Amino acid sequence: MPKIALKEKIHSYIARDPGICGGEPIIKGTRISVRLIVELENFGKNVDEIVAMYPHITHAQAHDALSYYYDNKEEVDLYIKENSEEFIRNKYKDASWMK
Repeated sequence: MPKIALKEKIHSYIARDPGICGGEPIIKGTRISVRLIVELENFGKNVDEIVAMYPHITHAQAHDALSYYYDNKEEVDLYIKENSEEFIRNKYKDASWMK
């Protein structure tokens, strides 16, 4: 059976910039991270509500952010975890520089 080369998935509205959101995937031309869109969806917001909250993004951009998430779930879930209040509290709990 011949091997089929998998093509890298293209997300036209998603970019990375080390100077924006620590290099997390964002909606191009904004500071809105894929993580934020996913978290809003996890809180029960649909794309219409997300676009109403952030009227400078389009439905296509929000859907592409969600598509990026489903193509890169482990990566984005890690960003969600690393930005959770519990993770940050534990990270700095015993930080000597804070004492």
